[in-house]
Amino acid sequence: MGALGQLFGWIGTPLYYAISGILLFWHRVVTVVLSPANGWSWVLAVVGLTVTIRALLIPLFVKQIKSSRNMQLIQPKVKELQKKYGHDRERLAQETMKLYKETGTNPFASCLPLLIQMPIFLCLFRLVNEAAHKKAKGFLSSADVLHFSSAKIFGARLADTFNGTHDTSVRILAAVLVVAMCATTFFTQRQLMAKNMPADAMTGQYAQQQKMLLYVLPVVFAVSGIAFPIAAMLYWTTSNLWTMGQQFYVIRNNPAPGTPAEQAKVDRDRAKAERKASRHGGAVATVGPVTEDPAPVTEDRAAARLQPKKQTRSQRKGKR
Repeated sequence: MGALGQLFGWIGTPLYYAISGILLFWHRVVTVVLSPANGWSWVLAVVGLTVTIRALLIPLFVKQIKSSRNMQLIQPKVKELQKKYGHDRERLAQETMKLYKETGTNPFASCLPLLIQMPIFLCLFRLVNEAAHKKAKGFLSSADVLHFSSAKIFGARLADTFNGTHDTSVRILAAVLVVAMCATTFFTQRQLMAKNMPADAMTGQYAQQQKMLLYVLPVVFAVSGIAFPIAAMLYWTTSNLWTMGQQFYVIRNNPAPGTPAEQAKVDRDRAKAERKASRHGGAVATVGPVTEDPAPVTEDRAAARLQPKKQTRSQRKGKR
């Protein structure tokens, strides 16, 4: 435990400074309008912190989408390998890893954004917890800690937790945020599975793992959420909403092949083309060049071809 704590200290120290610096930047921006001690100024600062971190994680999100898509598309091949080498687990593992390498698929890339966000979330948790006890961390000054620890929304301090108080209003707000955090976690995963997974991928081992995460993660957050400060739950809920928006954009504009999202995109493109054609007078685009039919051969034209060619006087003399 000592070595683990020391490792987290090495990782956490720069994160404390990074998180507190971004938080203070957004707080300074918001306090142009609101008071520094206003609870909503700190709420908006937490939202700004979330947006900044998620924007920095966009490259990892793109890699996660590509990896998830590859995992979906190679599921039929994985099933074939399981049928062929099901009796030999070692050979099955070797062939599966070979398939991952050939297709450029990393089965762990889909977990990268979550794995990176967890230390950030824990550092924010500690930062808020220390501020509640009037202890400055990172770039937070004593005045910042005083404002943050006393900041309230709907009668609840941002450092309050569900199980850390007996105030009914605080517990109601904390319970609402716990439900929001769990619901957004569930629907974020559900959105990916329902619209951007082909039918073949819904029955494989990868699909079983996704289904397990679909129900396990909300339960984990529901159990542990009662100990999270309100500020930390605001961060996680905002992060989930960002993820839902990102996934909606990617699924709508670049769906995986053979998925309901792809069929929906085809239908939208077809309807768009029909509306465009109707605006231009109902003209329909044709494939390939259009050639005119040759003119029909009439009797006059046929008779003209049967008549002898007119000859000059010299030609007629030559024939005689």
